[in-house]
Amino acid sequence: MTNAALPTLPAAVEILDTTLRDGLQIEKTIVPTGSKIRLGRALAAAGLKHLEVGAFVNPKKVPQMADTAEVLAGLQPLEAEGVELYTLVFNRKGAQRAADAGARNVKLVISASEGHSKANSDSSIAQASERLLEAVDELRSHGIRYDIATAVSFYCPFDGVTDVDSLIEILRTFTTAGARGIGLADTVGNSNPGLVSRTTAAVLAEFPEHPVNLHLHDTYNFGMANVFAALILGITSFDAAMGGLGGCPFAPGAAGNIGTDDLVHLLHKEGIETGVDVEQLAAVRDPLSEAVGHGLTSSLSSIPAVPSAVVRGAA
Repeated sequence: MTNAALPTLPAAVEILDTTLRDGLQIEKTIVPTGSKIRLGRALAAAGLKHLEVGAFVNPKKVPQMADTAEVLAGLQPLEAEGVELYTLVFNRKGAQRAADAGARNVKLVISASEGHSKANSDSSIAQASERLLEAVDELRSHGIRYDIATAVSFYCPFDGVTDVDSLIEILRTFTTAGARGIGLADTVGNSNPGLVSRTTAAVLAEFPEHPVNLHLHDTYNFGMANVFAALILGITSFDAAMGGLGGCPFAPGAAGNIGTDDLVHLLHKEGIETGVDVEQLAAVRDPLSEAVGHGLTSSLSSIPAVPSAVVRGAA
């Protein structure tokens, strides 16, 4: 009997660490600006070259993000070391604030379902698109690079499974307007590998010239299975938050992100390069836990640190 051919996985993967944005946005304890900056520097020291450091949103609705401009300023020296810093924007005012803060990379965020759009921005998808296109004009005028990211790309807690054709048309609006990359978010962590595969494959087929990033949550412990399904498709960019922190304040049932530490562990076990030092990344857990005032939920946060010599290579 001959063995079936195994899928070829990417040789390397980029991780966009979202600890300082998605990881903190629903925390009850307001983490001080200085602590955020120290955490960002520690994540970069561990080898992470892509950090999402905040969101230019209404501070009354998301108070954890009120100091995004200050956090960005404190971390901008890292850009000279090759670290890319990202912030989120939902409208023209946010784009103006991002420009004033010297942002170079912005993610525009829009819901892929009407139910979540109403809950998240009190508007229809069409209205939210109009606002974001105004933000595009602002970003273009300042030469700021931008990606388009869709919330509830696979499943919505209000509307159920997201229609792929509608998702593609939303994305097309912004890729036509100059968006560099595409982000697909499993905002409530209710997707399974088959759903992630089908939707992601459809998006890849429609937008072969645009890099695609996946933002996965781990509500039902499908996070890493969904990562593997995406790797098989050739996806080489994933969001993650250290320790599994995070969640969406406008999506009922949303639990934390896949853990940056867990993601690195999986990728290294599969022989996929990340550029991340396992020991230095593990050292971020204690100060992060102290900053939020509670324990972390990633799998690796509950066991002793695993030496990199053990992590690398198939078991």
